[in-house]
Amino acid sequence: MTKLFLSRRLVTEDGIVDGGVLVNDSGVIDKIISRDDAKSIANEPNVDVIDGGDLALLAGVVDSHVHVNEPGRTAWEGFRTATAAAAAGGITTIVDMPLNSIPPTTTVENLKIKAESAKGNVYVDVGFWGGVIVGNQDCLRDLVDAGVVGFKCFLCPSGVDEFPNVGRKDLELAFDALEGTESVLAFHAELEDEDAASCENKIQKRDPEEYNTYLESRPPKMEFNAISLITNCLPKTSVRVHIVHVSSASVVPLLEKARQARLASSRAWRGGVTAETCHHYLTLTAEEIPRGRSEYKCAPPIRDTDNREKLWNYLLEDKLDMVVSDHSPCTPNLKCSNNLEAWGGISSVQFGLSLFWTQASARGLDLTAITKYLSTAPATLCGLQHRKGAIKPGLDADLVFFDPEDTFTVTADIIRHKNKLTPYIGRALKGVVKKTYLRGQLIYQDGEVLDSPKGDLLLKAI
Repeated sequence: MTKLFLSRRLVTEDGIVDGGVLVNDSGVIDKIISRDDAKSIANEPNVDVIDGGDLALLAGVVDSHVHVNEPGRTAWEGFRTATAAAAAGGITTIVDMPLNSIPPTTTVENLKIKAESAKGNVYVDVGFWGGVIVGNQDCLRDLVDAGVVGFKCFLCPSGVDEFPNVGRKDLELAFDALEGTESVLAFHAELEDEDAASCENKIQKRDPEEYNTYLESRPPKMEFNAISLITNCLPKTSVRVHIVHVSSASVVPLLEKARQARLASSRAWRGGVTAETCHHYLTLTAEEIPRGRSEYKCAPPIRDTDNREKLWNYLLEDKLDMVVSDHSPCTPNLKCSNNLEAWGGISSVQFGLSLFWTQASARGLDLTAITKYLSTAPATLCGLQHRKGAIKPGLDADLVFFDPEDTFTVTADIIRHKNKLTPYIGRALKGVVKKTYLRGQLIYQDGEVLDSPKGDLLLKAI
């Protein structure tokens, strides 16, 4: 049966219109129609009309940076809980990061193990990143063939032994292996230098429960060092490069210079340089973080108010491409009051859309900003733009009815991800997800995730 979704605020890539979305019985968008055309089609037989009235109708959010941790660390997060939280937050596709699960996604065999854990347990569609670690360069093309969306590596210790960071030589091997594949290499871009040891000695003498102690342990210079190394590699490769979770606004001009250099080079036809930032960097500030509250700890760290405003300016100038959650949960015992020893990661996947809209609407942005930065750009990064990320013909009917005027307060009882510790408890947010549809099927409505998991794994045959 054909479905007709109606809204007076239908949000497309081109703007906000009063109209409808026709969805065929395969869950794919057939066409976008005007309100006048919708009136006649609504009366045709075998047309199921879903009228959202004044609710905004958005493309489902694509969160390209989520740590699910299953198998191996399923007590931290699992596929059922992570994807239920995503559905409740208007996210219809997540892309799982390659580390924190055991085994990590660094070989096809390990990918198969992870996919087996996910199968039948996902409420939204799930893609997978592969990982680049020391010595696995010969596995990368097989992972591309298996359908990973790209690869992630660390230039500093990742925090887990099974996912070691790489150096310059490892990068050269990885770039060579990925040349011509049209894949992307994403970087956790922090890199220590010769001053790190003396800095660490000073930090160890300070109060570890004070947030500034942790903040000073990961200065902006670490991000600058990493971006400098990455940009020095670019003239030798045409592989697409992506920087995850940009925290320091000071590195954005260096990234923009690298982007322009790639565009001007003979390698531009292959791919460019993109970068993301996260909801916590656009929402929180160092000044507001209480003592001993490591639920605010992440790497790179949350910086000051001036830095947050600069990140917003760069995003609106399109010098940052997208906003993602970097949902990186753990068990409560790992979030001790010692900010130097606590696990670094913020849980937020369920609330990213509302976090973004709270800040964006206060800055005068309209609803098209949600589609641009939370849906279209992440889908394009992951090569999913032919299926996901916008409301247009030929794409999956991943749709969200969203009330941009309504508000709610984050409380533990509404959180669907496995561990409820998050810096957003008690925070009032603007924008409420009312209904989420995956390929035209209702999967979340007014506080309830519905029925059995209907998500797909976005992989090739493995």
